[in-house]
Amino acid sequence: MALESLDLYGIEDLYTDEERMVRDTVRAWVRERVLPHIETWAWEGRFPDELVPEMAELSLFGATFSEYGLPGLSNVAYGLVMQELERGDSGLRSFVSVQSALVMYPIMTWGSQAQKDRWIPLLASGRAVGCFGLTEPDFGSNPAAMRTRARRDGEEWVVNGEKAWITNGSIADVAVVWAKDDDGIVRGFLVERGMPGFSAVEHKGKYSLRASVTSQLVLSDCRVPESSRLPGASGLKCPLACLTQARYGIAWGALGSALATFHAGLDYARTRTQFGGAPIASHQIIQERLVWMANEITKGQLMVWRLGRLKDEGKDTSVQVSQAKRNSCWVARECARLSREIHGANGIVNEFPVMRHLMNIESVYTYEGTHDMHTLILGEHLTGIPAFMPPSEV
Repeated sequence: MALESLDLYGIEDLYTDEERMVRDTVRAWVRERVLPHIETWAWEGRFPDELVPEMAELSLFGATFSEYGLPGLSNVAYGLVMQELERGDSGLRSFVSVQSALVMYPIMTWGSQAQKDRWIPLLASGRAVGCFGLTEPDFGSNPAAMRTRARRDGEEWVVNGEKAWITNGSIADVAVVWAKDDDGIVRGFLVERGMPGFSAVEHKGKYSLRASVTSQLVLSDCRVPESSRLPGASGLKCPLACLTQARYGIAWGALGSALATFHAGLDYARTRTQFGGAPIASHQIIQERLVWMANEITKGQLMVWRLGRLKDEGKDTSVQVSQAKRNSCWVARECARLSREIHGANGIVNEFPVMRHLMNIESVYTYEGTHDMHTLILGEHLTGIPAFMPPSEV
């Protein structure tokens, strides 16, 4: 069945020719280079780092920037890139999201000219990999309580602390690390691989995001030169702004996962026969599940498209991004669950993509702000009353 026949609201017509071209290019690449191998990579727990140069060749890193020869795509085009990558696997989208929104963005926004000139070309070309160090072992939803400290010592900073659940951590050439100085102000530092006192340890035993590198960063009297501090970054608002950028990409990406599990369920229902040879798609309960999935995906696509247009106009807000991230992840989680039910016992084997997406979306549902935290953000917006302890310094 053609994808267009499922587009009851003409969402395809909302995209520009360039946006459709970008999406179709990434979709074809994922179909050719990712889908034939992703189940093996996930089963082995291996990130396919051989694909990094190919993603760079497609200009996927920092795609919304126009400096340094970058393509300057619209935010809708960038969102479609995230959608198609996560349609392949959440780990791929996470890699590009971190590289673009959590590493290149803070360097472009608060970095010195020397930092930009050094790191942006390297990161854009995939010759360097970055990671983002904010979450700590004891503080995820409450980054204001971070324990990582940076003490000024002449022309250096001495950084001590730990960061947890860091995508790309143990393969990163540079980490954007956030720490509080002696005055309690959050500062950003570019901590490079090989700096004395800096190490990364890979998290083991993951059932989710198995084709992605997840690490813990350890900084023990790590000496970072003043030239590696992001000079324009001051306050918790800076890392939170990075998270807003990343959450925007996740809002699109999660719908890619939903599309993958929906189409898997639709294809399976149309070909699987039971009770006298009729396809299970002829059963009312199966159709109800498929209709729910298609309905919620359509609403999600309209939401993220509108958010992307607002972002291109500079009119988006962090609350809108929270709403989109919350909705898309919920839809993706439910679609994966329903598709698993449609597949019956076959839904748990890696002959089909459903269980991999279901496990992945459990992480995506939680990271970059949990579903409940985004609920509280929206709740405060609606009522004017915060239902959680606000950060002490933003």
